[in-house]
Amino acid sequence: MYRNEPSSDLVSLTYIIYGLHFFSAFNGVLSSAFILTAFLSGWPSIIAVILSYVKRSDVTGTYLQSHFDWVISTFWYALFWLIISILIALTFFGIPVAYLMVVITGVWVMYRIIRGVLSLLDKKEMPVVLK
Repeated sequence: MYRNEPSSDLVSLTYIIYGLHFFSAFNGVLSSAFILTAFLSGWPSIIAVILSYVKRSDVTGTYLQSHFDWVISTFWYALFWLIISILIALTFFGIPVAYLMVVITGVWVMYRIIRGVLSLLDKKEMPVVLK
């Protein structure tokens, strides 16, 4: 349990970070790109990850610390599964499997963004924290 209450500026920043990630991922739904590739390569999402790393020390000891760790780990796990999907797609028979992996990971990314925002609205910490 976190003891410190975060400032309203840091709470607002966390909403902005989730919003940037959502904007990138949602562009993947609206365009011909996948959610996953839009999430990982979209400038808003990259800016959000950089902001998360830069401001991470400011949220130490607050429930926002878990949110920053949540969005950072979401980005890196999504990148990991994209790389695995690309390697699988290198084989002709692996293309359908890779396609399915990318779609499932994209849905997982959207789930993590939405779950994070809902927890942030309730001022709750996220269950998974990087160490």
